[in-house]
Amino acid sequence: MTQDGQNTAIRNDWTLEEIKAIYYKPVLELIVEAANVHKEHQATGEVQVCTLLSVKTGGCPEDCSYCPQAARFHTGVDVHKLLSQEQVLTAAQRAKDGGSTRFCMGAAWREVRDNRDFDKVLDMVKGVNEMGLEVCCTLGMVNEYQAEKLKEAGLYAYNHNLDTSEENYSNIITTRTYGDRLDTIENVRKAGISVCSGGIIGLGETDEDRIGMLHTLSTLVQHPESVPVNALVPVKGTPLENQPLVTVWEMVRMIATARILMPKTMVRLSAGRERMSVTDQALCFLAGANSIFTGEKLLTTPNPDFDADKAMFDLLGLTPRKSFKEEAQHVC
Repeated sequence: MTQDGQNTAIRNDWTLEEIKAIYYKPVLELIVEAANVHKEHQATGEVQVCTLLSVKTGGCPEDCSYCPQAARFHTGVDVHKLLSQEQVLTAAQRAKDGGSTRFCMGAAWREVRDNRDFDKVLDMVKGVNEMGLEVCCTLGMVNEYQAEKLKEAGLYAYNHNLDTSEENYSNIITTRTYGDRLDTIENVRKAGISVCSGGIIGLGETDEDRIGMLHTLSTLVQHPESVPVNALVPVKGTPLENQPLVTVWEMVRMIATARILMPKTMVRLSAGRERMSVTDQALCFLAGANSIFTGEKLLTTPNPDFDADKAMFDLLGLTPRKSFKEEAQHVC
């Protein structure tokens, strides 16, 4: 907040030097600044609870170095075709009963194709939307027409992560370009769908790469409504299987910097949370995280279950964010 008591402006013109100055602050000072920004722009103690379901697993033609679903890697992932609508709606109801307000469906596709599987996904979106849940999808690349069809079906948000910096991108993925990812984000935005885009740390990137990714996200014409911060979960059989685990302080530094740069964005504590203690997670919430995935799995990797997260919420005094909160505020 400024000296005259006015809210700080939302900026989309951050320079790399400004972001570096924030990112490299002493970590306790950084946490305090992020907590103050969070308190100014977000509801204190309110956390969005999301569930992610893999509706089509494995067999992906991409070569993302971290991903156990890439067909070219031998990771032992249980490959399955697209789930039925009944299976998806049952999982969505279970997530809703467990306290989730957003339900995300992921398919191991490089890109959406205009075929019967896409039609089935549209029906899934309609069904979950009718349950009163915010519906999110992550299906790979989409064009403008496909994004519009998803919007018509009731899709609330679309996830398409940048993963890392543009400079480091080709070291992680060669089967699509950074520009392809930005094009999909633009197509989703044009369709009026909420954008969810973040990245992964622990890929072997430098601090400069992490800063570069945050710079790209925070200088988009409109900030993503959600920014997931993922810690790599190394999977045997992938090129990154021997990568060291990131520390909680690395997660805190990324989350706090994201919060300061994008004050109104939901910053999601995503993959890697399963191995974090409640104390570790509390530090992340203090640094500005206000969204989590709950449920046993994140696509194919372990994640805390509903009961464990409910106990954590009770201990920390956290409350779940309601579905469609922004829309309700606009109506009021």
